[in-house]
Amino acid sequence: MQSRTTKGGLLIAEATGISDTAQGYKDTPGICTKEQVEAWKPIVDGVHAKGGIFFCQIWHVGRVSNNRFDGVEIHGAHGYLIDQFLKDQVNDRTDKYGGSLENRCRFALEVVQAIADEIGADKVGIRLSPFASYSEAADSNPEALALFMAKVLNKFGILYCHMVEPRMVKLGEKFETPHSLRPIRDAFKGTFIAAGGYNKEDGNKAVSTGYTDLVAYGRLFLSNPDLPRRFEIDAAPLNKYNRETFYISDPVIGYTDYPFLTSDV
Repeated sequence: MQSRTTKGGLLIAEATGISDTAQGYKDTPGICTKEQVEAWKPIVDGVHAKGGIFFCQIWHVGRVSNNRFDGVEIHGAHGYLIDQFLKDQVNDRTDKYGGSLENRCRFALEVVQAIADEIGADKVGIRLSPFASYSEAADSNPEALALFMAKVLNKFGILYCHMVEPRMVKLGEKFETPHSLRPIRDAFKGTFIAAGGYNKEDGNKAVSTGYTDLVAYGRLFLSNPDLPRRFEIDAAPLNKYNRETFYISDPVIGYTDYPFLTSDV
């Protein structure tokens, strides 16, 4: 993470498990044991040493560990636990956590409240993908779901809402869609982050037109450790990412082996 840090830049860790039952994939990080907490500390310190801001993205359930991160992003997207409560195509509960839109959003908002109470709302963000159908977690009215969450989240005063573009319905796919994040962005009063297949040009346009406050980069940042510098230099080429190395077990290949720009560029 330190290699991708720039002064004032916001880094969001990959989904990090906060209980021993939270893991759903091989080789994903955790933050629930003392050893894991201690292992994160030099990474966080390294980001801070270069002037970066570092949020830990957490998924599943549990308490937030005190690990000197600048904040926490709640993973409420991509068909995982919180998203399964939100979406009416997979939430078939008959108790107070199912049925109506308000009930389906109850669990997500209780998680937001619990974490805000623990660390302060000004250190909390949430990631949502109302338009996506990862793991068959779809919703019959994603616009209503997104707007409801945006408006209710205002009451908590959290720092930001990080939302996946409607065009990114399936992993790695990008296509035209009649849906837009603009109404949700206008409804949410905090900082709004859009994610989903952006390049430099359409990212700049999204910010300059007020479509979003910030744009999140994943694949391009993974393959270009100095992405802000490359964006700054118009003529600087981008490394091409290799999707086949995204989730392999090797701790070096596919992350630390992407080259930086030469110093004379």
